[in-house]
Amino acid sequence: MEQALDRPTAESAVLGGALLGGGGGGKIAHGLQLAQQALSIGTPCLISCADLSPDDVVVTVSAVGAPAANISLLPVHYCRAVTLLQEHSRLRIAGLISSENGAIGTVNGWVQSALLQIPVVDAPCDGRAHPTGVMGSLGLHKDPGYVSLQSAVGQDGLELLVRGPLDAAASLVRQAAVQAGGMVAVARNPVSVRYVQEHGALGAIRQAIALGQAMIAARPAGGRAVVDAVARELGGCVYGPGVVEGVTLVTEGGFDRGAILLLPDNAANLELTFWNEYMTLEQNGQRLATFPDLISTIGIDGVSCSSAEVVKGQQLYVLTAPYERLILGSGVRDLTEYRRIEGIIQKPIVPYLQANPGFLA
Repeated sequence: MEQALDRPTAESAVLGGALLGGGGGGKIAHGLQLAQQALSIGTPCLISCADLSPDDVVVTVSAVGAPAANISLLPVHYCRAVTLLQEHSRLRIAGLISSENGAIGTVNGWVQSALLQIPVVDAPCDGRAHPTGVMGSLGLHKDPGYVSLQSAVGQDGLELLVRGPLDAAASLVRQAAVQAGGMVAVARNPVSVRYVQEHGALGAIRQAIALGQAMIAARPAGGRAVVDAVARELGGCVYGPGVVEGVTLVTEGGFDRGAILLLPDNAANLELTFWNEYMTLEQNGQRLATFPDLISTIGIDGVSCSSAEVVKGQQLYVLTAPYERLILGSGVRDLTEYRRIEGIIQKPIVPYLQANPGFLA
């Protein structure tokens, strides 16, 4: 069913997307700016896979970079990435899918839809934000014969078109983001609607919109009411509020990585590690949540904040929700990427996922 996207929907999408960003997925201000740009240009629309033919071609669109990057891309960057890929692939693009949910991720594709008259399909690669390009590639990395085609466009006229193995192409795009000041607009990996139906996160955009609507409805009752409303929607747990005692953040290779120490009232310290998104939450050495579980930080005003925005002395809630309540794509169900994350954050992840055989694709 086609849905015209409007300003109230945009606010809900960005707020719900920011929560599902789990520390990544972009900043709320940038997401609202992107959605408002799209709506000032025209009327983007959201459709389902069922509205297209199984053999129609869809393309993933995203912004790639570190959450701490303090730059905003323009509509021309997002649209040029699509047209650059279309020119070289010579394919008719029937729909656009986002790589993930996030403050920016959830509304990725809206500007392109408004300008290029291509609908956004409610089947993102993943229903939550994730750190690596492979995780947002619908499990295509498991096909040894698949050749990825990716375009990236950034500030100062930077344009990149790369064709090759998926992981290598994603790494080159990440490096392009570094060269462009921290962020690039990307279009990548043309696939059929049939493939997306099997491997995408069907309905995840509407889940973000529904979460945002619940947050807005609870807002008059205060920040705690907002956090509790989201916890009910996702079957989650709430910790805090607490005061941020310490933050370490290093931006390297197009990623933010670090840790946050939070001291809740009358409770032991909470430690969060992140690699763009929050990867682990522990208390007294006990693991409380592990990516792809949702771990989000929310201010006492009820507004989500990314890992890059957290500062010492800030008061925050931490919300967790089991990954079973999220809509995940195939790309995040491969243990290979989690072993890579373990090496970055120096924390075990794979054993927690292996404990649930139903997790693996």
